[in-house]
Amino acid sequence: MKFFSSEFMQKVKAHVKVWTRSLAAVSLVAMIVFGGAHEAFAKRSGGRIGGSSFKSAPSRSAPSNSGYSGSSYNNNFGGGGIPFIFWGGGGGGGLFTILLLVIVAGAIMQAFRGRGDGEGITGMASKVTVAKIQVGLLSSARSLQQELTRLALESDTSSVEGLATVTRETAISLMRHPEYWVYVSSANENTKFALAEQKFNSLVMSERSKLNEEVLSNVSGRVLQGKTASSLPSAGSLDLEAPSEYIVVTLLLAVAGDSLSKLPPLRSTADLQSALSAIGSVPADNLLAVEVLWEPQSEDYTLTTDEVLTIYPDLVRI
Repeated sequence: MKFFSSEFMQKVKAHVKVWTRSLAAVSLVAMIVFGGAHEAFAKRSGGRIGGSSFKSAPSRSAPSNSGYSGSSYNNNFGGGGIPFIFWGGGGGGGLFTILLLVIVAGAIMQAFRGRGDGEGITGMASKVTVAKIQVGLLSSARSLQQELTRLALESDTSSVEGLATVTRETAISLMRHPEYWVYVSSANENTKFALAEQKFNSLVMSERSKLNEEVLSNVSGRVLQGKTASSLPSAGSLDLEAPSEYIVVTLLLAVAGDSLSKLPPLRSTADLQSALSAIGSVPADNLLAVEVLWEPQSEDYTLTTDEVLTIYPDLVRI
């Protein structure tokens, strides 16, 4: 018993073919759109290395200028902390005794003043320089991405010495590729220790927000790794040798003192060379925080000129 005529079945088959073709076309478009979006997203994925010693900084305060300490006080004046001349036997007369009393009192007050918030490298009123140096390099320097990835995987970012090593090695890695430097940007601010951490964190947040994703990070001793170069789409279709593609590396530092605040605005390769040398020479005891950001993290990708100038508008050509 036939429920449907042959004519009706032919119409159904025709409609099925139309819908099948439409579905295939939509799927193809989706693959192209989302595949391209994934590739673009991968190109904008970056890496991050860094850490901070702001919380532990007070234990590294510089000694006071007076050279005062409890032990030296006792050694100079006896176990009781009172000059032997006041007990007689030392001679000297009343006026001389009063003068000595004034001198000792002044020394003690100076010692305690030196141990207050305004002295040492971590006093609340002491100077801290928060600085940023950003470099845009030609894609030919892709080995730099490999060096930074290795540094992220191997560095101890939980210690001041480890952060100093990260700073020094990053500066050296950049200095090894001067022929690829194209763009540069710099900024610094001299502030009080009490405000330095907030200003540094604000700068870090601003720069991190420019990355679509951090696929590799090593911050304060914690290593997090997302999609690696091997799991990202193939870059065979990309012209990696094109001079219009770049890598951007950003260094953010908080350093006790005002040494980095004396760096001039970077406008030439000589300026950048000098600044990197100064950064790499910062003593570990003066380094309060550091962040190194770079994108793309994978050496299979680079940024276009439009991306660089749109995302990093402060960069200027050198």
